[in-house]
Amino acid sequence: MAEEKILIKPPVEVLYKAELDALRDNDNNNPRPENWLLSPQAVRTFILGGKTGKDGKLVIPQKYYGDNALVERCIITLAGNRGLMLVGEPGTAKTMLSELLSAAISGTSVNTVQGTAGTTDDNIKYSWNYALLLAKGASKESLVPAPLYIGMDKGIITRFEELTRCPSEIQDTLISVMSDKVLSIPELGEDGFLFAKPGFNIIGTANTRDRGINEMSSALKRRFNFETVFPVNNVALECRIIEEQCAHLLGSEAAKLIDKDIIHLIATTFHELREGQSAEGVKIDPPTAVMSTAEAVSVYYQTALTGLYYDRGNLSVDNVVQNLMGAVVKENRDDVVKLKAYFNSVVKTRCKEKGGRWNDFYDARKWIK
Repeated sequence: MAEEKILIKPPVEVLYKAELDALRDNDNNNPRPENWLLSPQAVRTFILGGKTGKDGKLVIPQKYYGDNALVERCIITLAGNRGLMLVGEPGTAKTMLSELLSAAISGTSVNTVQGTAGTTDDNIKYSWNYALLLAKGASKESLVPAPLYIGMDKGIITRFEELTRCPSEIQDTLISVMSDKVLSIPELGEDGFLFAKPGFNIIGTANTRDRGINEMSSALKRRFNFETVFPVNNVALECRIIEEQCAHLLGSEAAKLIDKDIIHLIATTFHELREGQSAEGVKIDPPTAVMSTAEAVSVYYQTALTGLYYDRGNLSVDNVVQNLMGAVVKENRDDVVKLKAYFNSVVKTRCKEKGGRWNDFYDARKWIK
């Protein structure tokens, strides 16, 4: 019997295979673009949650929390002939949304280019098996397809992460492909044209903090519909995301390591530091670090792991503050001063009024140094 593989981070299409299969089995009457595995309606249900099945009793949990209308616009964009560009602050789930869209539409989320300063044409389009190239010359047999080639050839989505991290001349290789839906392969002569199959499209992501590094050209921008993904602006929703994400990460240990009071404390802190104002209206000097929901999940997860491995399952607010330091003080030591000011004003007042975990939180300020 083959040993089952355990993956640290299964692809979306593996993690949610049962849901995707159920949606597909019950998606016969909805119109869908050519070569899509699910209809736009079923893609929406997969991402935002809903019910399916003949009796409508099979519940599909919500996976993306944010602007529902944004998700609908993203789906419609991909059904058309323009690319989708997701922009926003780091940690706003742009990558997760692109993975969910790709898995639901194309059945795979791993046909991906990771943009960096060193990304080349070979990483995007195609390269060559040089042993075969020398032996048989340029041919489709000796060609090694990259994600853009694969997406066009199979009629599936190509994800392009951190597009603006790539040099401008590399970004602009996408212009003709997105306009004409054809990839030229000069080495193959008259046969050197790959025409995209229906279903092909590109989802790009870019962080607003990278703006100006390698700004996209106007010509390339015109090939995309831009959607800005904003941070979560609701503490209760942020609590829910932290709890669900950490419960998934902690697996069988989650029941004893989920502390709703600590989750609320972390979510409130991140929200107020991000917004620059407390719930009571006190102005806060926000740190330069990214106070994203993803960072909040990381702070709680690290705290839970410390409790699991060192403290017999007990979660310590001291560890929360230590991990908070790791999230806040990444780029600028002045952020230590700002974090101390938050504790000496907002947290100090709140521990007097509310007590409980806020007292422990204030006492743990000794770790801010």
